[in-house]
Amino acid sequence: MPTDRTEVARKLRKNATDAEKVLWRRLREAAPSWRIRRQHPIGGFIADFAVSSVGLVIEIDGGQHAEQIEADAARTEAIEAAGWRVIRFWNNEVLENTEGVIETILRESTISPSPPGRRRGRGMRRDRRND
Repeated sequence: MPTDRTEVARKLRKNATDAEKVLWRRLREAAPSWRIRRQHPIGGFIADFAVSSVGLVIEIDGGQHAEQIEADAARTEAIEAAGWRVIRFWNNEVLENTEGVIETILRESTISPSPPGRRRGRGMRRDRRND
């Protein structure tokens, strides 16, 4: 029996933003060996994209996130506590600079060879909004 979170994740996958659709397509082309999960539950949160083989969560933030910096920080901390590394991009960044975003994701994926749950302590946080 699916949990409420699973149902929410399914609905989010069906109603993906343009940026999520573009990134999903390009990520699958750029890293065909990765098993990329869209709207993947981790702890009490649903990550936009998760790649367990490299321990990476990719979050795509829309305009509403400018007011949610504290909530995003707590979300990132909780996901990192579960053993994942988190990188964030703005919607417009994905749409206007897709190849640059893909390059950043591929580069960041080589930094964390450990799968989630095997590391101790907090992972590295890369928040693209502050670059």
